Amino acid sequence: MADQLLKQAQDLFEGQIDFEGQKLAELFSTVILTVTGLLAFALGFWQQNIWTTLWIGLGGTALTFLVVVPPYPIYNESPENWLRPNSGVAGAGIEVDGKKIS
Repeated sequence: MADQLLKQAQDLFEGQIDFEGQKLAELFSTVILTVTGLLAFALGFWQQNIWTTLWIGLGGTALTFLVVVPPYPIYNESPENWLRPNSGVAGAGIEVDGKKIS
């Protein structure tokens, strides 16, 4: 019972995402931070209030955190199929310039 709970917690916090998911998360973070930064600057300048700028910037950072950090399934839609090792010897069967590497 405890092992199952530990495995579920590990799967939840491990954060499996693929390379396309990393690219998507980076795009989301860049867009959200840019838009909220520009919005924060414009509204703070318009109101002449630094607190408005800071709070909107903080809200944008928190929103970015909530969108990017959790391992949502959208970030793992095309996982890589890694090759299984066929022996315990490193470099076995590899040829470089016609020479076997052992």
